[in-house]
Amino acid sequence: MKKSEIISAIAASSGLTKKDSEKALSAVVEVITNALIAGDRVQLAGFGVFGIKNRAARTGRNPKTKEPISIPETRTPQFKPGKALKEAVAK
Repeated sequence: MKKSEIISAIAASSGLTKKDSEKALSAVVEVITNALIAGDRVQLAGFGVFGIKNRAARTGRNPKTKEPISIPETRTPQFKPGKALKEAVAK
């Protein structure tokens, strides 16, 4: 599902205009992004939890030259689905 399809679905189910639905979706994405940047978890009851996972520094290999390279520590976003979402998808 693309962003435009999500906006249309929000507009259809909420009665908002597509323009207002787009603003609402953008605001939600921005709030979640800013919270993750700040290191906070975002919990949506019945849906899931957005969080940050730290990946340790490690040594990898350049597949072309086979030389070892150093891969720095990184922070990556992660999503853990809630029980209600898991059950809904399983049906």
